[in-house]
Amino acid sequence: MTTENDVSTLSLAILGLITQSPLTGYGIRKVFATTPMGHFSSSPGAIYPALKRLEEAGWVRGVAQEGRTHRPRMTYEITTRGLKIFKQYLAQPVTSQDVIWRMDDLMLRFAFMDPVVGRETTLQFLDAFASHIDEHVAGLRRYLDSMRNIMPPCGRLAMENGIQGYEMNAQWARRARKELQK
Repeated sequence: MTTENDVSTLSLAILGLITQSPLTGYGIRKVFATTPMGHFSSSPGAIYPALKRLEEAGWVRGVAQEGRTHRPRMTYEITTRGLKIFKQYLAQPVTSQDVIWRMDDLMLRFAFMDPVVGRETTLQFLDAFASHIDEHVAGLRRYLDSMRNIMPPCGRLAMENGIQGYEMNAQWARRARKELQK
């Protein structure tokens, strides 16, 4: 049973898609198979059990659509309770741990954020995102400087690559903020 404190990344992705427009399980599978959300499994063995859990939790509801087959197609839509949970999840503060360990989840939250929680919350998210990255990069740079003389060259270069990746994410967040402020 899915609870308010137990939102998997797959559930978040499904809720986000259904918030934009009611979808069938097959429609969700197509999105996962044909978009940058492709790292989610488009397997029926992942999607349909997730939809069932969300429906049992009362976060989505399946509506039977009459069609040309004997078996009606189910179109899933978000419920009031599901939207409330989704908004709470999107609006939760960004943490340093999120930046270090859950960057994909942060980007997924951002992708659905603006129309659901509003522009101001989205801008605050970007500010916190960039700020936590800046703090993490400062710590990584201090560590790199302290280890420069004893770290093997490949280790140093790998760490520099990681730092540059974080810096690019912070730069992107600041650019995204400017674009959304227009």
